[in-house]
Amino acid sequence: MKLALVLEDMPESQIMLSEVAQTAFPGIGVCCVADLASALKMLNQFQFDLALIDLSLPDGNGTTVVEAMATRFPDCVIVVATIFDDDNHLFPALRAGAQGYLLKDQAPEQLVKQLYGISEGHPPLSPSVARRLLDHFRVAQEAATTGSMAGGTALTPREREVLVQLTRGISVADIGTVMEISRHTVGDHVKNIYRKLNISSRAEAALQAKNLGLI
Repeated sequence: MKLALVLEDMPESQIMLSEVAQTAFPGIGVCCVADLASALKMLNQFQFDLALIDLSLPDGNGTTVVEAMATRFPDCVIVVATIFDDDNHLFPALRAGAQGYLLKDQAPEQLVKQLYGISEGHPPLSPSVARRLLDHFRVAQEAATTGSMAGGTALTPREREVLVQLTRGISVADIGTVMEISRHTVGDHVKNIYRKLNISSRAEAALQAKNLGLI
């Protein structure tokens, strides 16, 4: 770590985040700015290794800088430092390229510990944010599984047969031979299977066949 950008409009928080960065990474230089325009200008003047970015700023949302930094400095560790822990702030920031998300209402010592984890390969996430992410992906996985099971019940007996054959890795023509139907009919069945199960590859077909208890 050589140079850090701290984007924060509150003077007290700016000082706190600067001290946190320097404690976590002794010797690192820190550039502090208080608005988007100044931050974007800095990106044209310096090469940054770390960024601590607030989201709510006088001239816009810090996600703009997150996205610009992720594009310009792909090796920079970009961490959001904010008071917002809701989905409407968290997920857009992560999609823009943030690699960490810290809540500023934690003790500075805790923030230092979370930042220091970068050197050990741990993403800097506040505990409540980590829980929110886990819950989000758990719900998404449950929804995907439920959707697959619902799609499976919509498969016709013939489509189920074709699905089983797909898992064996044989060609559409060979499936037609085995099932004594034309390759065009097999193709139609495959299209329907993919649509109903919301999949797009044989690997996914094999996984769904297993989930449905067909193999």
